[in-house]
Amino acid sequence: MTAGDAGLFGEGLFADAEADPAAAPVDWGAPLAVRMRPRSLDEVVGQQHLLGPRAPLRRLVEADEPMSLVLYGPPGTGKTTLAHVISLATQRSFVQLSALDAGVKEVRAVIATAKRELTHAGRRTVLFIDEVHRFSKTQQDSLLSAVEDRIVSLIAATTENPFFSVVSPLLSRSLVLALQPLADDDVRAVLRRALTSDRGLDGAVTLTEEAEEHLLRVAGGDARKALTALESGAGAARAIGSTVLDLPTLETAVAQAAVRYDRSGDQHYDIASALIKSIRGSDVDAALHYLARMVEAGEDPRFIARRLVISASEDIGMADPTALVTAVAAADAVAFIGMPEGHFPLAQAVVHLATAPKSNAVTVGIGESVADVRAGLAGPVPPGLRDAHYAGAKKLGHGATYVYPHAHPDGVVPQQYPPDALVGRDYYRPTGRGAEAQIGARLARLRAIVRRR
Repeated sequence: MTAGDAGLFGEGLFADAEADPAAAPVDWGAPLAVRMRPRSLDEVVGQQHLLGPRAPLRRLVEADEPMSLVLYGPPGTGKTTLAHVISLATQRSFVQLSALDAGVKEVRAVIATAKRELTHAGRRTVLFIDEVHRFSKTQQDSLLSAVEDRIVSLIAATTENPFFSVVSPLLSRSLVLALQPLADDDVRAVLRRALTSDRGLDGAVTLTEEAEEHLLRVAGGDARKALTALESGAGAARAIGSTVLDLPTLETAVAQAAVRYDRSGDQHYDIASALIKSIRGSDVDAALHYLARMVEAGEDPRFIARRLVISASEDIGMADPTALVTAVAAADAVAFIGMPEGHFPLAQAVVHLATAPKSNAVTVGIGESVADVRAGLAGPVPPGLRDAHYAGAKKLGHGATYVYPHAHPDGVVPQQYPPDALVGRDYYRPTGRGAEAQIGARLARLRAIVRRR
């Protein structure tokens, strides 16, 4: 391990991991969740579909094969833990980057170091990138060569569906493993281990049954959240001189239970879908409910804002052209003021979109237009519309028949704009709702003038 790798093993937790991970010193200044991080595959709780005797992850680790992984799952399910354990089990250098503060420069520096380690010491490197979905396409592309040549074994963690958030070339070079929210029994095992372990609370407090059940509700399948709440509750019990952590003391320390998405299925996208469909259906109250669930669950506000911007065009469009302005303004406001106050402009945008008149005429119009292009209905641009600004264009007849609309009193003139194959085709068909009622009447007059030849 190079000097630059020091401190990367869980805030110093595994600094002497090569000798014996189990004997590594405990950093008592670290949070309980960090101190209790498993040091071997056998200590990992849950995820048996990946870690069972014949499961893919265990086979890859025990065979010490060069591998790149994308670990996908909700917070607190063990993505970072698995990355550390894999590194320890395979005796490789471990380097961790966060997509929040690392860029292409940092990635290239790690790859250069890994190449030297492999060339001169014959030692491979595990590169763990947390929240890889926050990397841009360019940043993700910068990893491709090193992953392809196995200079690094990439372990990328994401809470977002990787098939939406990770570039296809990187996915094709990696094994995608989905982590599931922990069951209550899994979280219970984590809590009980922390209560007795010499790396944890070492028997300093005991937990009543009621308090344990409340911790399970607070955690919502998130082991890190459960341990954080336990640590807070244990501190509150000690502060009053008690060795028993009961429900009243725990409730004092943990004021609010975490609101999580439902555990079944890909709830990240299910709740987002419910939000957009409620807006489309003009149910403002349901839309605010789903927005609240996303905000309270810690959803990335930028993801919410992006969905609202899409909805403003997809489901409202020209029925209320100001809806898109509001959605974009909400996205800018969230980026400017952050959370938690950012939920106010998000809520304002949700109310505007849900109560606005609806039209999918823009969506249908671009969809039909794209379908025609893909079907080969294109053809040459009419000569009058071709670029006439370069030398020799006039000799080709480019622009010779073009009529300048501003030279006409009405600003509209009869003229062919589409290719011959698409003359007379109507893509945009406004509804009679909202502003589109007036747009529809004007559009009929415009088409009558433009197409009169």
